Amino acid sequence: MDTSPIIRKTAADLRLAPNFADYEGERRRFSWASVGRELAAQPGGALNIAWQAVDRHATGALRDKTAFRFLARGKPPRDVGFGELARLSSRFANVLAGLGVARGERVFVLAGRIPELYVAVLGGLRHGAVVSPLFSAFGPEPIATRVNLGAGRVLVTTDMLYERKVAKWRDKMPTLEHVLLVAEDGGSSNIPGTLDLAALMAAASDESTVAATGAEDMSLLHFTSGTTGTPKGAVHVHGAVATHWATGRYALDLHADDIYWCTADPGWVTGTSYGIIAPLLHGVSSIIDAEEFDAERWYGLLQDEGVTVWYTAPTAIRMLMKAGAEIPRKHRFPRLRFIASVGEPLNPEAVRWGKEVLGLPIHDNWWQTETGGIMIANTPAFDIKPGSMGRPLPGIDAAIMHRDADGTVTPVEEAGIEGELALKRGWPSMFRAYLNNEERYRKCFAGPNNEWYLTGDLAQRDADGYYWFVGRADDVIKSAGHLIGPFEVESALMEHPAVAEAGVIGKPDPVVGEMVKAFVSLKKGYEASEALRLELLGHARKRLGAAVAPKEIAFLASLPRTRSGKIMRRLLKARELGLPEGDTSTLESGS
Repeated sequence: MDTSPIIRKTAADLRLAPNFADYEGERRRFSWASVGRELAAQPGGALNIAWQAVDRHATGALRDKTAFRFLARGKPPRDVGFGELARLSSRFANVLAGLGVARGERVFVLAGRIPELYVAVLGGLRHGAVVSPLFSAFGPEPIATRVNLGAGRVLVTTDMLYERKVAKWRDKMPTLEHVLLVAEDGGSSNIPGTLDLAALMAAASDESTVAATGAEDMSLLHFTSGTTGTPKGAVHVHGAVATHWATGRYALDLHADDIYWCTADPGWVTGTSYGIIAPLLHGVSSIIDAEEFDAERWYGLLQDEGVTVWYTAPTAIRMLMKAGAEIPRKHRFPRLRFIASVGEPLNPEAVRWGKEVLGLPIHDNWWQTETGGIMIANTPAFDIKPGSMGRPLPGIDAAIMHRDADGTVTPVEEAGIEGELALKRGWPSMFRAYLNNEERYRKCFAGPNNEWYLTGDLAQRDADGYYWFVGRADDVIKSAGHLIGPFEVESALMEHPAVAEAGVIGKPDPVVGEMVKAFVSLKKGYEASEALRLELLGHARKRLGAAVAPKEIAFLASLPRTRSGKIMRRLLKARELGLPEGDTSTLESGS
């Protein structure tokens, strides 16, 4: 645990009375049933995320209020109000109905941060389809893997992304029946074997019946990588909307007049839960920027758009820090009142940097794809311990667990003891399954009646109830807020004819947290060279996309293995970083 001075909060630090000011009292009074009463009663007793987020606002006082302001370099802003968003999502639901897409079938969305992405997500949910947003920087193989795992029937993407990443792999996705294309030049698309989304939307009615989904009906499918095997599909349900509403209130402190900016791409769970759903639930206006990170642009947006609540990632914050203090001095942020961060642990220097440069400390919080929403957070009214992820939110019971050799878990009562972070079941956005992997799902739970979800993260809790991240219990790589499974990268490298075996680790990096480094051994007839190294880097980028592919490749005569043949990534990492190698009793001789 860090010993940095605590950032004490005073009334002067709070530019608006916070939603959450009495920690113990609010936790004691809280119930998920009370949150359900805050959501509007849906006709027929159904519960549908899209209806709660959009339709209930669309016919009332918020009809003409901006829901999303879409920004892109060289283009005028496009404001979409709640009423228009309801009409567009209804049209998309009718497009799906016209294609014969049934409730529960899977709709994948692969696009940059363009209006059609948001309409497709909300329209798909409205229709009762299961929606899975994909990161547009993925390469063709990760895209195909996820579409196949999810048995995707519909893919919404752009004409350029289709031609670059999907077309040549189309025959490897047997369940994919319909591809709906957005023309990136703003016109129409006429690629054989696809449908033009603009034409379909123009022909569709503004009126559609919202699917009568229930709280336990599947809504979203988010993929998260593991250390072995294929990516895991975390199944979420419409009832998760209660967590989205509660955490928008408590963790992000959303108020009706806020201008909100979540920088996360909807291809990651943060960009869906908090870039789409949570702000809409609270009737808040969001800005959506289509561009990639640019320090000058970002500071300009914070100033010119009057952003009040900003939710971003440690990687972006470190990149802003790297850009220096001169750029922010040219801007003013009088309306900015709260900054939060998620994706990986936020180092204490970044928390303090926010206070010094932006006038506000940055509030770290913690959650996972599997939790569906923020679980532990630093919130506006309370003191910050730089380096801590904060304290559990109302409705969330957390513990540090000790796991015995036989798998039995015991809560650790003493402060400052490292163990596995666990959450007590009962919050609505908890994932309901790993798609087609019941055994892996069961292993996530332990204790009496399997009441504790084991997160796989190692943490400590201090005497004041603040939690501190220690590390992953496995070796998933966190790079720029993205979870990267080593196995997926290794598999892509081994498709190259020169590669005999590959081992992948996360190497600490001051900007992105961890960068992907690969170690490869070559087949006979191939020799290590700079030309081959560059060829392998290019091969991986083509297969996986820049966000997932390794940034460094080293050649080894052989990789360290256990006697059962499993590559010891832990040992690769220890040797790379000069750390103790630990127990090597299972190491294959000669490794």
